[in-house]
Amino acid sequence: MKSQEKFLAQLNKSLESEQGTLPIFSAVSLQIQLELIKDQPDIRAIEKLIVEDQSLSSSVLRRANSVWYCGLVDTTTVRSAIVRLGMAEIMQIVSNDINNKLFSSKDDQIDVIMKQLWQHSVGCAFSAGILANVMHCGVVREEAFTAGLFHDIGKLLILKVIEEKKKSYKVLEVSTELLLTTIAAMHAKHGYRLMDRMKLPKMYAVVARDHHLKKYDQENALLTLVRLANTICHQMGIGFIHNPTIDVLSTEEAIALKLTEPNLDKVRHFLLNSPSIMELSGTPGGIR
Repeated sequence: MKSQEKFLAQLNKSLESEQGTLPIFSAVSLQIQLELIKDQPDIRAIEKLIVEDQSLSSSVLRRANSVWYCGLVDTTTVRSAIVRLGMAEIMQIVSNDINNKLFSSKDDQIDVIMKQLWQHSVGCAFSAGILANVMHCGVVREEAFTAGLFHDIGKLLILKVIEEKKKSYKVLEVSTELLLTTIAAMHAKHGYRLMDRMKLPKMYAVVARDHHLKKYDQENALLTLVRLANTICHQMGIGFIHNPTIDVLSTEEAIALKLTEPNLDKVRHFLLNSPSIMELSGTPGGIR
């Protein structure tokens, strides 16, 4: 017990310091995902973005020429690779690129949690982006996507700090329950502080801070939209929570934004047909 108390004290001290930062998500990967939200993605724009990123280019070409996709002739250009693979596969490659660079750990226990966190974050990002696109609620699609992706960034920071602490205290065993409880309790506050230190737009920091508050600013459409996206993911089991009993259309956020069944179905259809999101579905704990 004392070792756990010491661990939590050291963790809080590290989080309170001005040293906790994270690398920013790949701008190229974000732009590609924003393009993929559209009803008619621009293949030329996606090609241009992929070509500009050496890592993505090699991943796309390697997948297109793998045993599962190869044809009689090798694919040698990004354009032909996109055509061969299709947009759903491109989205999975892009998501995996971000996931492998940022949401991964050599610590098996933390890595499992990070994978679920990534699934939930990208699920919320796409949900918020699609809703902004179809509901015309005064929120820009790109801003909704970004806010959804960043809303739980405090959890990622805490996991990264815990990973470092576990390296220092090699004999310390931290239960998964303790990890989940800790990041659930601390992530909103430290997500806000982190985004403030990173000089990210204030509107994203506010979403990170307030997305779980019982009483929140209902005039903030971006915050309301992300809270709604969060609920949709919880109802579908995208991330840490799966509560199929949630009546999404009856939630305060859905009513405020005038969410309709057809628009909700559009989000659900997109998520259910996104392998990079659904392949990790499961509930390792009860983190919010």
